[in-house]
Amino acid sequence: MQSREATGTKGVADAPSERRRTQRVHIAMPVCVKGKIGTQAFQEETTTASVNAHGCMVHLVQALGRGQQVTLFNHATDQELPCTVSYLGPKDKGKTEVGLEFTDASPRFWNMHFPPDDWDPAERKRPGPMKR
Repeated sequence: MQSREATGTKGVADAPSERRRTQRVHIAMPVCVKGKIGTQAFQEETTTASVNAHGCMVHLVQALGRGQQVTLFNHATDQELPCTVSYLGPKDKGKTEVGLEFTDASPRFWNMHFPPDDWDPAERKRPGPMKR
């Protein structure tokens, strides 16, 4: 079997270790995913598992397809952005892990600052002993 690199294709469940454009921050933020399945509109309240300047990871009951267009509403900022389903992961307890990618990079959507691209979490400063 050829690797994805050898074939030039990307699978539905791309390896999480692949290089990302921006660092992920693992944070639970309340969001609402809105879209249509055929002619039927849906919206589902959920929380993020992780976010970055290009999108987020959520867990949804609603069955979506890779490449599907949806809208993501951030309750903390009252902002809404169009997204594409870029990843479908494992299903657990009736919910599927879903990666959503913004149509355009929007680091301000989350109202937070992201680590620089070359940041290595293994090199972060560890708290030292407290001085008295």
